[in-house]
Amino acid sequence: MMEELTAGIGSRVQHARFGPGVIIGVKYAQYVVTFINEGVVEVDKTDPKFEVLYSENRSAEIETASELETSLLKILRLWNGFSEVVPLGDRWTGGTMTLTPKDTNQKGKDVPIEVFFHKIVMVRDRLRVLEQQINAHKLLSDEDKVNLQQYITRIYGSLTTFNVLFRDKEHWFTGEKGGKED
Repeated sequence: MMEELTAGIGSRVQHARFGPGVIIGVKYAQYVVTFINEGVVEVDKTDPKFEVLYSENRSAEIETASELETSLLKILRLWNGFSEVVPLGDRWTGGTMTLTPKDTNQKGKDVPIEVFFHKIVMVRDRLRVLEQQINAHKLLSDEDKVNLQQYITRIYGSLTTFNVLFRDKEHWFTGEKGGKED
């Protein structure tokens, strides 16, 4: 009897509830999937709401090493624009950011903090991708790479004001080490 081939790591998928994603791990009865809006979720292979759109690396092998899954998630996040789920600080959940113009004749703008926070996280993730692309660039000299890296570090430093929104310190923006925050 021939073993059934299963979609492998890198396969593009769609889930009715979680949206589009990429398989980052294959277990006996589940796929480990990074969904764009939901982060990492284990999905049963028989879930009727789950569909493999484009299959990569089809195999009968099952990968269970969590270190490998973690490494692949990091690679996907850095190179494919998939972002991890970054929690908003509890005190901000459901809050609103109000922008009030100096001119009282002009209308202000209320923005849900979750929407603003998501945009900040997207900026951070895109800076990380840019950093990786600079490091891997074949035509840039080492001096050019260092200069661009220093510029990106200063950008991170400029964004430290927004660290107050993050629940976990591990997700904070950091500029130059030992430097003072904005």
